[in-house]
Amino acid sequence: MEAGLTLRFWGVRGSTCASGPEFVEFGGHTPCVEVRCGERLFVIDAGTGINAFGAHHRDRLPQRVDLLLSHLHLDHVGGLPFMKPAILDPSREIHTWCGNLDGASAAEPLGRLFSPPLFPITLDVLPARFVHHGFRAGESLTFPDGAVVDTIPLEHPQGATGYRFRHGGRSACYISDLEHSEPWPDPALLDFVRGADLVVYDGMFTQGEYPACRGWGHSTWQKGVELCRAGNVGRLAIVHLYPQHTDALLRELETQMQADMPGAFVARERQEISFAAVAATSPRRRRAARIAAVA
Repeated sequence: MEAGLTLRFWGVRGSTCASGPEFVEFGGHTPCVEVRCGERLFVIDAGTGINAFGAHHRDRLPQRVDLLLSHLHLDHVGGLPFMKPAILDPSREIHTWCGNLDGASAAEPLGRLFSPPLFPITLDVLPARFVHHGFRAGESLTFPDGAVVDTIPLEHPQGATGYRFRHGGRSACYISDLEHSEPWPDPALLDFVRGADLVVYDGMFTQGEYPACRGWGHSTWQKGVELCRAGNVGRLAIVHLYPQHTDALLRELETQMQADMPGAFVARERQEISFAAVAATSPRRRRAARIAAVA
């Protein structure tokens, strides 16, 4: 049978890393998610989690790595020069894709960030070759091997991009960083996630924290549940975790969330969730496979 759709979380914190004995279970790295459409690899975001991703895979990655950036805030790009395959392999190409700069690529802002005096070297000093692509969020990305990834603009300061991956009759969406709209769910976003097996969603704040942080570009798990229910989504994973939310608090929030949406979870570093390929014409089989794929 054709290989299915798999996601693995390498960084799930937002804004800055978390460290200490109260931050072990869920982890402390900033955003990075590995997506496998069968054998086809995509990487979402280059927070500090991309260091762990690169150290784990080292020379087991394809020569071309497609890195899809939600946006360019520091917590989503700060790990880029520390990705082991970029440091160790001169034959490797890292292709970045950025959709929140009105069609421009990430080359110029990343060049400003990773250069003296903010950083000791520029990216072109690294052995790997970086190739930067710009697009407008809302366009579908078609890659040279025929792979297609859909995108959507998200409400966030300076903008952000959401992604939808489809493979083997399965689909998963990455929706971070996002501030929910009023009313909610947003119709365009609802159409984008509708029927997905998994939505990875920004749940940085509790309902109590959110009012003081309105306009910061983040959401709550409750809004993620509302979106997934309205869109007939199979499972929900909460990411972009507030760096001061401890393991104990996150377990408590996860229990509350699962009372509203069984199968939803707060993502943990190195956690993997897989969906076996199914026939697109077999909806009953598709639903059974989704439930059996609990991580």
